[in-house]
Amino acid sequence: MTTQTPLIPLPAPIARIATLAGAAAALAGTLLPWTWTSEFPGDLTVTAYPGGLQVLTLTGAILTLLFTATGYGIPGLRWLTPGGTNSPVRLLALATLGTTGYAMGAISYELGGVVNLEPGAWVSGIGALVAVIASLALPSDAPLPADGPEPNTWQRFRNSLAAPSAPRAKALPAWAEILVIAAAFGLALYIFTYGIDIPTEDSEQFIGFLITAVFAFTALTRAGLIARITALTSKHRNVTLTAALVAAFCFPFTQNTAEYALIGANILIFATVALGLNVVVGLAGLLDLGYVAFLGVGAYTAALVSGAPLSAIGVQFPFWAAVLTGAVVSLIFGVLIGAPTLRLRGDYLAIVTLGFGEIFRVTVNNLNGNSGPDLTNGSQGIPSIPDLNLFGIDFGLTHDIGPFTLSRPANYYLLMLVVTAVVVLVFRRSGDSRIGRAWVAIREDETAATAMGINAFRLKLLAFALGATLAGLAGTVQAHVNYTVTPEQYQFAGSVPPNSAFLLAAVILGGMGTLSGPFVGAALLYLIPAKLQFMQDYQLFLFGIALVLLMRFRPEGLVADRRKQLEFHETDQLDVPKPRKSDETDAGIAKAGA
Repeated sequence: MTTQTPLIPLPAPIARIATLAGAAAALAGTLLPWTWTSEFPGDLTVTAYPGGLQVLTLTGAILTLLFTATGYGIPGLRWLTPGGTNSPVRLLALATLGTTGYAMGAISYELGGVVNLEPGAWVSGIGALVAVIASLALPSDAPLPADGPEPNTWQRFRNSLAAPSAPRAKALPAWAEILVIAAAFGLALYIFTYGIDIPTEDSEQFIGFLITAVFAFTALTRAGLIARITALTSKHRNVTLTAALVAAFCFPFTQNTAEYALIGANILIFATVALGLNVVVGLAGLLDLGYVAFLGVGAYTAALVSGAPLSAIGVQFPFWAAVLTGAVVSLIFGVLIGAPTLRLRGDYLAIVTLGFGEIFRVTVNNLNGNSGPDLTNGSQGIPSIPDLNLFGIDFGLTHDIGPFTLSRPANYYLLMLVVTAVVVLVFRRSGDSRIGRAWVAIREDETAATAMGINAFRLKLLAFALGATLAGLAGTVQAHVNYTVTPEQYQFAGSVPPNSAFLLAAVILGGMGTLSGPFVGAALLYLIPAKLQFMQDYQLFLFGIALVLLMRFRPEGLVADRRKQLEFHETDQLDVPKPRKSDETDAGIAKAGA
């Protein structure tokens, strides 16, 4: 095995020093003004006080300096790069250049030309460019076969960004591993809070945030750090779940406005429903294209029994009773729909479930007293759903807890967090159980699973019913959060999640069959459209392009289990070396002599 020649012929020590110098210049440029007017979002006119996009460039430059320094073998830093040091440096340098270049382009476009760029922007831009060029001169971390063909320039560039899988992490004391997990979730909470706190009208900063986050996450993956943290979280699963819940619980206390807390509550609803769909699609392998209908069943049931003025039933259950009613009704619908349809497979099952989703939407739209019984108020929906009152706490009012003030959305966020914890517990227990293993067997090969004695129909119906119940559970909370339920909220595809297409995409994007994958996918698919509203007319187009790129470069999802990684990347494994011609000749002579 040999390493390939760098893209730029430059001695490695000089290349590393040049990378450090370029990153340092990019960092220094953030301390200088980037433009002369505060009209550009983020106020980039202040000296020695970075703001807006400058903060993102500063972050990329610091990470580039840190990971470049690991190449000198510093013991404390080498733990960050078990999979290689040079490919992460290239990606982080690209992140710095991408964010800085985008900022310079946005300033020039919005303010009317490059004349509006101050020296600080040029210093950061040139420094980032130098760091990228110098990083390409670093030797590759990816080994190549000694007798393989010489790669072309594009293959060499791709190989320069690749890195071997991370080796097993050195054993740390148990308390140190727990501290690493806690620090990882604390950092994740900070990054998520930073992204969600970017004002909706400041789309430039959010796009820069996405550029930095994507390249930085890829760099950490190439470095092997994500693999190490994943290994620790798998080893301490209870600690990991506790840390995740604590981080999620702290989120509303970091928000000063109700708008972002409402986004957080809706993300939890979206993620919880996606996790329920993950039981059906990720574990049992059933392609359900009408899953959002079960969310609607739970929401409409809660609206009818929660004392809404326009409810045709005219009753008001306590919240716990409304939750149970919504979950049970969704369970019944899941069994009624699944019993006659789950004998189908593949595309046929997908078509039937898609039809069920549309039947549900059309039915509740027609139950208006004219086309059918007066039950759901037709297209007007059921408005004015009253706020909850649990244990004497009115969820419609603000509440002070020490120095913090919890708004109405924050109250529902915390309630939804409890529901999410219940759904996570159910998913985890069912996935680790004998039934969960049977679901995976059915997903991999239903014929082989049936031959081994597994009752495939009964278990598929159980998965369908469980997924419907979890969706109905989340729907009961969604009805109170949104004040109203209407048929348009439960379409197959639309510009506003959750809908069936976005739910399925959240599962695939995050990682099918995993616990954290749907949460990552749901957060991205809900947060990005909410922040980039100016691209609403092109949302589905861009969404399709993103899915195509994901399927091409990371088909297993952002958070993938080991099985999916091996399944989708089995061709990436090193082939058995072919015998040389001289070996074949020797073997032929030996055979002839025998």
